Amino acid sequence: MIREIQKDIRKSADATRAKNLKRFFKTDPGEYGEGDVFIGLTVPQSRAFAKKYFETPLKDLEVLLKSEIHEERLIALIILSNRFAKSDEREKFQIYKLYLKNTKYINNWDLVDTSAEYIVGGYLYDKDRKVLQQLAKSKSLWERRIAMLSTFHFIKKGEYQDTLRIARILLKDEHDLIHKASGWMLREMGKRVSEKELRGFLEKYASKMPRTMLRYAIEKFSPKDRRYYLDLK
Repeated sequence: MIREIQKDIRKSADATRAKNLKRFFKTDPGEYGEGDVFIGLTVPQSRAFAKKYFETPLKDLEVLLKSEIHEERLIALIILSNRFAKSDEREKFQIYKLYLKNTKYINNWDLVDTSAEYIVGGYLYDKDRKVLQQLAKSKSLWERRIAMLSTFHFIKKGEYQDTLRIARILLKDEHDLIHKASGWMLREMGKRVSEKELRGFLEKYASKMPRTMLRYAIEKFSPKDRRYYLDLK
């Protein structure tokens, strides 16, 4: 079955778009997506394939997730995220475990952002969340991003403590993609849950935050307030 799915997906390959995607997702030597392979699908095409193959067994989705082709990994993650929302507790646990076992293949920002909040955040919502701190301290850039993006699920439920906890762990992170993710989640926390808590965090940590992280966090503030927090650097 998996070979038939891959054959179907690859019929939609577009060499020109694939070339542009390789550049957009930084696949050159030394870049964060080094060596990744694209065939040139659009996101709507990937979502259409995910809908078509929604019932694919988990064992086959795991094979698809391990594909060298970026879009096939994306399709697998979209299916897993959509399936998680409709699964019973047993399958939710299976999807969560499959996900964490295969983080090495969830290796670009779009793959993380498509899935982490729905699968990891969704599973951990009513459970112990210490695994997020472990992921936040990982040597893997993508596991660290998974840790932060997973908290988006909690933010949407009105909770913010884990977002602040992970943001503190990632304050000294050296990668721009983590700075952006942390600032983004802090901004969403302030917008959706508590601007007061965001401002309290900024008063304490703005001087220590990477500038990109700070800029993302204060993006919705007034020009005057943005200037205030930037001057704390």
